[in-house]
This record gives sequence, C-alpha cells and structure tokens, in this order.
Amino acid sequence: MTILNKILENPRKSAFFSGLLLVFALPPCYQVWLTVIAFGCLIILLQNASDYKKAFFVGYWFGFGFFSFGLSWIANALVLDLIHFGWLIPIAVLASGAFFGVFVGIPAMLTHFFKNDTAKILAFSAFWGIFEWLRSFFLTGFPWNLLGSIWTFDHRFLQLAACFGTYGLSSLTVFMAILPFNRQKKLFSLLISVLLLVCMAGFGFWRCYKIDNVGESDLRIRVVQPSIPQNLKWNYGDLENNFADYVEMSQDKDFENFNAVIWGETASTFALKWDKTHFMQIMPAIPDDGYLITGSIDYLEDEEDRFLPVNAGLVLNHAQGVISDYAKTHLVPFGEYLPLRRFLPAGLRPITNVIADFKSGEGNKTVKTESLPPFGILICYEIIFPHEIINSNDRPQWLINLTNDGWYGRSFGPYQHLAAAQLRAAEEGITIVRAANSGVSALISRSGKILASIGLQVRGNLDFYLPENRDIITPYARYGNLCFFVLAALLLATALIADYKPRMKKINRI
Repeated sequence: MTILNKILENPRKSAFFSGLLLVFALPPCYQVWLTVIAFGCLIILLQNASDYKKAFFVGYWFGFGFFSFGLSWIANALVLDLIHFGWLIPIAVLASGAFFGVFVGIPAMLTHFFKNDTAKILAFSAFWGIFEWLRSFFLTGFPWNLLGSIWTFDHRFLQLAACFGTYGLSSLTVFMAILPFNRQKKLFSLLISVLLLVCMAGFGFWRCYKIDNVGESDLRIRVVQPSIPQNLKWNYGDLENNFADYVEMSQDKDFENFNAVIWGETASTFALKWDKTHFMQIMPAIPDDGYLITGSIDYLEDEEDRFLPVNAGLVLNHAQGVISDYAKTHLVPFGEYLPLRRFLPAGLRPITNVIADFKSGEGNKTVKTESLPPFGILICYEIIFPHEIINSNDRPQWLINLTNDGWYGRSFGPYQHLAAAQLRAAEEGITIVRAANSGVSALISRSGKILASIGLQVRGNLDFYLPENRDIITPYARYGNLCFFVLAALLLATALIADYKPRMKKINRI
C-alpha cells in the first residue's frame, strides 16, 4: 500500500496527525520543512474530499491536532494550583483543539467549492489568513501561533510582514507549502513555489541591509529579570523578599549611569500609587536622573464608585513619583477575568491572579518624559494582537512589553510569546523592549531582529543602549490589514478565474 493510499484510507486520523506535526514548525522547534508535509497531506485530503461535510472534518481534525498540541503549554499554568485547577488540564487542552479546530474546518469546507487544483490551493491559502484574522477578535480574540511565526528563526524572512502583516505572511506560507501538490502542473508549480521562497528571502535580505544598521544612542536601559518561580511570586510570605530582590538587582554595578530601569509584569505586587511604604522602598531602584518603568497592581474607580484592580504599568522618577500609568486593556479570558461570571459558581476565580477580576484599561497610550523618547507600554499578551499595539494618533518611537512567562515553565509558550513580539516589531517597524519576570527578556529591533536577550528562567540584568534609529513607518503601520485584504482578494479572484475556465469548457462540451 502506497503512502497516498494510507493517507486516504483514514482521512480524519491523517489530518489530525498532520496538524500535530505542524506544531514542530513553530517556535522553538523551527522545523519549517514540516509545513510542506503537513499542508501537503491536508491539501491531498481536500482534493479527495467528496462533499462539504468531509472537507470540513478533514480541516477540523487538522486544526484539532494543531491547536490542542500547539497550545498544550496552557496546562502549565494549571499545574501550579493542582488542587483548584488540576481537573481542568485535560479540558483546557482538548477544548483548545475542539474550539479552534473550527477555524481550519470552515476554510477547508469553503475550499471544496473550488474544483480545480490550482483554485483550491489559491483559495485555501487566502482562507487560512482570513480565519487567522477572524481568530484575532472573535470572542475577544486569541491570535496565538499565527503561522507566520515559523519564520522568526531569522528576522530576514519576516520582512513581508512589514507589507502584508502576519496574516499575509501566513497565507503566502501556506501557498508556498501546498503549491507543489498541484496535480495539474506539478513541475511548474514546484518552480513557482521555490521562486516565491527565493523572492521572499531576497526581499528580506535587501530590506534588512537597508534598515538594520541602527547604531546606538547614548540612552542606557537596564531590564531586570529575577526569574522568581511562579509558585513564590504570589505567595504571601515571599512578597516582601521578591520586592526587595527587584530593588537590589536594579542597583547592580554602574546603576547611576542608566537612563531607565525596567521591571516585568506585576513586578510590584503592591499597589505603589496607594501603598506609601512600598513606594518609598522602591525609590532606590530609580536612577538619579532616570526612570523606573514597572508592572504593578493598581486600582481604578468604576461608575459605581468601586475601586477595582488593574494590571498596570507605572513610570516613576525621583522628582514627581508616578508620572504616568497604563492599565492593561486586552485582558486574558479566564486568566484575568471570568467571562459570563454571573452564570458561573461563586467560588470560581480567575486562574492567574489572587485578587479578583481585573478591570480593563482605555486603550493604547504614548508616554512622554523629559529625557526618554516617547514610548508605549504593552502588558503580557497584548503583544500578540497585530495592528493593536500602537496609538496611531500619537505614534511612539519604541514599545515596552512587560510580561511574566513564569506561568508556563520550560515549555513552548514563552518562545512563542517572544516570536509574537518579533512579528509586531517587523510589522510596525518599531523597536520593542521586552521585560519578563522569567524569560525571555529581549531588545528587538524595528526589523524584528533580536539584538540582545536573556534566556528563559535565567536570573540577571539585560543592559544595553537603546538603538539610535528606533522606528520606521512600514506599509502595514500606515494601512494596517488593508494590504492583507487586497492580497487575500487577489488570491480568491485568481482562484475563481482558475476554476471558471475548466467549468466553462465542460459546459461547452455538453
């Protein structure tokens, strides 16, 4: 029995294992060649699907394998509190595949409309990117593991994201992977696929040659990564020691010559704007003529005069204290708030905090100080949302991403999170400083290149000079997803044309 017959003998099982295989193309494995095998198997199954229902389930089981395994690191957060959340581990893994599998099943079903191989390939490539985009906002959105992230092993392969965004990069990746499986023009299709890859690489090398020579400014930045284990971070008996650890590490050698010290998400588990004792204790961590930018718990008043907790970023200096703040806007469902809380048991609480549901902020803002270039603050997973990371009316020159990946241990999650930051840097053409409690803290250039970093679960400071050339206006920064929509429309229009001609010939013969 040939491999093809084995694949077709059990299409759902073949689709499931193909989707699972695709995960190894993602960070941190970067086995990019597996995209050809995984998507090749999928397109063969779609070519042989006899009706819309079978096409849907082929795509669904591919998505089930891809998302259940690709998001399995979520279970690490539940392991930290096995008593309360251990029972959720299999549910979380299976639910990820069951829900997000639909975002591959529907594109597969829609692709069945096209009968011509070339048309199917063009259409499915477009639908993949479109449904990644839909996944970014449906039910608050979760655009994790966008396929374009497979290229973050070398920033030069990311540069098309500056034009079409990551959704466009994903569509083009699918197109290159499945085009060689066109049964009508095998050799020609293979050559086109290789040519596209060469052009993509050539454009990337050329663009990075133009913009990667950023040079260094005279602004010195220190990112503090204490790598506090997550089971100690919120432990009541360790809060004071953790806080003191941040302060002490900040004052490491040459401290007085830094322009800014940056701590990660909720580095201060004390509400510094309200807690005068800890506010005074943090002062030694602020450079004399500089700033401390830190994640902190804060409180905002709502319409009913209640003070609700927020996941905040604060900017402090010696002269004025807290000079600016930012409240996280895009909260993590079930992590920082419980959707549909009124229908859930009263004792159920969000997984990743010990306070209550967080209140969301009011959107992106640009922070302006006397001595630092204007910057924006993003907290944790806000960085995964394409074209939602910058105040476009008051564009900053660089971004600070405060995060804590300690929840996910040594898993794929922290590396995939870092890859998302690289993609946002390349899309928007902006420098990103990533400060994590536990890796990976990094300085990322406007092209998506990692200029400096400190590894996962490594304790230490990341010291660097901020680049002189921090941002550049890319087509994606200017037009957003419009460029991707044009690309998707062209792919679908070409698919319709490719499918129309054979159908007309068949009609004429009749």
